[in-house]
Amino acid sequence: MTAVLMGSLFSFFIIGVPIAIALGLSAVLTLMYGGDVSLLLVAQRIFTSIDSFSLMAIPFFILAGKLMETGGISQRLVNFANSLTGHRTGGLAIVTILTSMFFAAISGSSAATVAAVGSILIPSMIKRGYHRNFAGAVTAVSGELGIIIPPSVPLILYGVTTNTSIGDLFMAGISPGIVIVISLIILVYVIAKKRNYPKEVKATRAEVWATFKDAILALLMPIIILGGIYGGVFTPTEAAVVSVFYAFIIGTFVYREIKLKNLYEMCVNAGITSAIVMFIIANAGIFGLILSREGIPAMVATFFTSITDNPLVFLLLVNLLLIIVGMFMETSASVIILAPLLAPVAVAMGIDPVHFGIIMIVNLALGMCTPPLGVNLFISCRIADIKLTSITRGLIPFYFVLFLVLMLISYVPIITMWLPTLLDK
Repeated sequence: MTAVLMGSLFSFFIIGVPIAIALGLSAVLTLMYGGDVSLLLVAQRIFTSIDSFSLMAIPFFILAGKLMETGGISQRLVNFANSLTGHRTGGLAIVTILTSMFFAAISGSSAATVAAVGSILIPSMIKRGYHRNFAGAVTAVSGELGIIIPPSVPLILYGVTTNTSIGDLFMAGISPGIVIVISLIILVYVIAKKRNYPKEVKATRAEVWATFKDAILALLMPIIILGGIYGGVFTPTEAAVVSVFYAFIIGTFVYREIKLKNLYEMCVNAGITSAIVMFIIANAGIFGLILSREGIPAMVATFFTSITDNPLVFLLLVNLLLIIVGMFMETSASVIILAPLLAPVAVAMGIDPVHFGIIMIVNLALGMCTPPLGVNLFISCRIADIKLTSITRGLIPFYFVLFLVLMLISYVPIITMWLPTLLDK
């Protein structure tokens, strides 16, 4: 049955069947081949897979991201970031990174971050003399912060599938996100200095204060969400509902850029996106059940322990595996399939499940800006009006830096764990 399950899954992948459908079909074919289990189990498992209070956070965070994306948040964050760093060498590229960090703490989505920030800053960078492939590359790579800095849909999925505290995962994602931001800023500065990219006019203190006041309500959102979770005011799911209410009030009545006539369209778009994620989770549920029945998690554990019982070597192997997987598979599906297999092995080797979750998400985030299926690249290429081959050449130095950061996060757990550990005391 294991051969049927994995063989049919990879066959469906090869012929281009969508991941969610491939998961479900391969599970059904395996059950039919086994013959000793009723197919009613499929419907039952699909329902129980999404019958989770924690998973309710996903559609609400997605809707909050849609509201923030169209509510004037991105432009205000750009203005504030530009007032802080626009006067530096390569200032607009640095502004792109900082704005992506701010927007990531609001949207929880890499694609939304690239689309919202890129639509403003990619044309601005090109107009100011930046190379198109560099402008697109900076935006695509910065967008990965959307699923690393909380709130993050993949972190929620990891928490649900491995029974790990979502609150701890959210707090653990902050420091790695900041390390990535600092690393990208240093790289961008070096490249900009070498290519003599322009500086912007330095903002006065009054202008910095004005842009800060204009963006303060947006900047408060992640503080409210994370503070509420760790302060015991609400759960992550309730925090997602609060974020929707907050985004609606700010975008409609304060910034006045969300029109009631557009609210229906935003809800539909958020509903479609949520349905796609939930459909993947539902089909992955029955797939995961068969994996467990066939003892595949134990086989995976045996395979890794037969290679090495050294956690450092294990992390290196997992990093290489996840980088490859992230290049070809959608992030949510990768988390749902691989987290239940790899996390128990990591825990058995003494690796904290929260730390391992961040390693997984940082890996898969890198895959979102890596050919051939990196969604961030497609969005950046469309905005910058360049081909995938052009933007890939501009990404090479970014890949090198991000891989070094990934190794740092993997092998220096204090970067990830200090904040959750501090707050749990």
